[in-house]
Amino acid sequence: MHESDHDHDRYDLLVVGSANADLVVGVERRPAPGETVLGSDLAVHPGGKGGNQAVAAARLGARTALLARVGDDAHGRLLLDSQRAAGVETAGVLVGGAPTGVALITVDPSGDNSIVVSPGANARLTPEDIRAAGPLFGAARVVSVQLEIPLETVAEVAGAMSPGTRLVLNPSPPAPLPDHVLAACDPLVVNEHEARYMLGEAAGTTPQEWARALLALGSRSVVITLGAAGALVADGRTGDAVPVPSIEVEAVDTTGAGDAFTAALAWRLGLGEELAEAAAFAVRVGAAAVTRQGAQASFPTAEELPTAGELPTAEEVPAP
Repeated sequence: MHESDHDHDRYDLLVVGSANADLVVGVERRPAPGETVLGSDLAVHPGGKGGNQAVAAARLGARTALLARVGDDAHGRLLLDSQRAAGVETAGVLVGGAPTGVALITVDPSGDNSIVVSPGANARLTPEDIRAAGPLFGAARVVSVQLEIPLETVAEVAGAMSPGTRLVLNPSPPAPLPDHVLAACDPLVVNEHEARYMLGEAAGTTPQEWARALLALGSRSVVITLGAAGALVADGRTGDAVPVPSIEVEAVDTTGAGDAFTAALAWRLGLGEELAEAAAFAVRVGAAAVTRQGAQASFPTAEELPTAGELPTAEEVPAP
């Protein structure tokens, strides 16, 4: 396939979202107001939910494009390099307008972290940027978006979808979604915290109740991630809520695992898989990601996915 031959370019997945540099320092304890503590050497990692999803999908073999904004600075170049190294098409990454987004992360010995996020250029990804990227949307089977960019930009994405293109939305960090955005979600992907936030007092107590209530809000389909318990999928067209069993793994670091899950799910849906089948594949990808340190560094290739032979689980899903 010729890179220049855009008429024939099709993307399995277009990720619209954030790209951050994660600046991580280990500390014995977090400082009190006015206090200085010494920390470990600074580690700088490529991150942001959008950047994470794009790398996760590309590692698995999906033809992936990223639409994001970074600063004209060293962190921006790091993020572009890491995307390209994973095989992501970066022509849609806009440069300038503000410094690259940064997450300042301190981690104590128990693994608890404190994070300050400076959205930077992510906050400057505008509805106009979305409108200018029309060809990318026209070429994508699936579009995945999160909420680390302005809500008005997310709303523009929901309106920019070509007929036959699916929108996968993970409302993280959670925020109220306009009705027309919810109506475009197929699926809405939430964890327990995000589900409770979106439903408020009406949340109910079981994932099945959350799924029904989220469908009632207007989503076409819903996927609820349940960590070590796997996931639950519910399709508004059939009304069925189907549990997707997890895989037992030794969790080392859950950073980015949700992004890897969502990216894998979105890709498989674009290949035409049913929701439960795509979620079963995504559970395997998320499970592999938690067995390694870091976010993007932990994302598996297709060859690295756990299979029944490696892990003691009865419910393992065969590789496609």
